[in-house]
Amino acid sequence: MTSAPFEYQKPESVAEASRLLSRYGGNAKLLAGGHSLIPLMKLRLASPDALIDLSGVSELKGIKSTGDGLSIGSMTTYHELESSADVKKAAPLLADAASQVADSQVRNFGTIGGAVSHSDPAADVPPVVLALDGVMVTGTQRSGREIPAERFFRDFLTTALRPNEVLTRISIPKLPANTGTAYVKMANKASHYALVGVAAVITLGSNGVCERARVAITGAGPYTSRAKRTERILVGKELAPNVIRNASKRAGAELDGMFNEDVHASAEYREAMIQVYAERAITAAVAAAG
Repeated sequence: MTSAPFEYQKPESVAEASRLLSRYGGNAKLLAGGHSLIPLMKLRLASPDALIDLSGVSELKGIKSTGDGLSIGSMTTYHELESSADVKKAAPLLADAASQVADSQVRNFGTIGGAVSHSDPAADVPPVVLALDGVMVTGTQRSGREIPAERFFRDFLTTALRPNEVLTRISIPKLPANTGTAYVKMANKASHYALVGVAAVITLGSNGVCERARVAITGAGPYTSRAKRTERILVGKELAPNVIRNASKRAGAELDGMFNEDVHASAEYREAMIQVYAERAITAAVAAAG
């Protein structure tokens, strides 16, 4: 199939992109990588009046290491994330997840900004950004704001972005000492999207007790979300295998009644697999924390 007719715009600044969004009154789409948007347009599930191509906005590109962590431009590709020495050092979880996205062609064109803004419920990057307590930084014609990942992902293909906002960069805070991370998923054989996936960030104290835990889920529900009940069980305890297993049994609690169901997996199967993959991710993160 082919898409409906549309106008094509290629701004050179965030302000210009924001002006174009306002001009089309909500009937335009930003083009970052296009791997999610273009198929929707070809199926006529999305028919914007205009595509606003962000590839010419230089300020949206690049990875910067700061004293507080990382600042990642929204047009940074998956390949750049997985191959960046700065990302591997400061946020290895993000590099690992990026390396698991689809295939090399997708990783060379797909972007972190496109991934989080599209908020696909089975994408790999959103749960990682959520588990790392990332902050989305936006821009418009006149100003901008910061949106914590916890408040950014709202529903199926829905985020906190306003109609005239452009996601400019993602800030990833520096990990505390003795922190281990892991991302594991059950991938669809064809698309490599996550049927279920879990990102875990675990910080241990000098006595081996868990001081902080972040566990984020993808693939199982309508949008990426944290497994807060699992986190509460982990914090304050020595993470022996039985503790991890018991905590993992609650990994799908926040999604009760909202599990995805399709030709690839039933809701019941996803609920069961979330527990399995949560245990694997947490165990791996604990091992990495030492």
